[in-house]
Amino acid sequence: MLKGIDNRLNAEVLHCLRAMGHGDTLVLSDTNFPSDSVAAQTVVGSLLRMENLTSAQAAQAILSVLPLDTFVDDFAMRMEIVGNPNEIPPVQAEVQEEIDRAEGRPRPMQSVERFAFYDLAKSAYAVIQTGERRFYGCFIFRKGVIPPEA
Repeated sequence: MLKGIDNRLNAEVLHCLRAMGHGDTLVLSDTNFPSDSVAAQTVVGSLLRMENLTSAQAAQAILSVLPLDTFVDDFAMRMEIVGNPNEIPPVQAEVQEEIDRAEGRPRPMQSVERFAFYDLAKSAYAVIQTGERRFYGCFIFRKGVIPPEA
């Protein structure tokens, strides 16, 4: 255990989040996503897991230490529902709430078509698979910066 760090963040995930640089992307996936094969193509090259958590629980833990990029519109992305790209299922609404909480204001995610999402995921820094079993619990976060102290 470390003081002040969410205990849901395991050593491998913490190492990854710390190693990422500004603009690097992180995939947070549900259990149905082809996580292992996609993760093999990322910078980390192997799958990381937070398997006993929902997408929202994992997002909350990750966003407790990971700043989201403030310079771009695609700071956070969600996989669109096939045939209904504007629908926001509960799993995505819950993650949106965690983003808004972390940002201190509403900041909507962008939506990405399913196969375009897979392509973006392959160029990510890493993939973290959660225990989320609801469909469309897949997200991409872009790492931001921590400004210097005033």
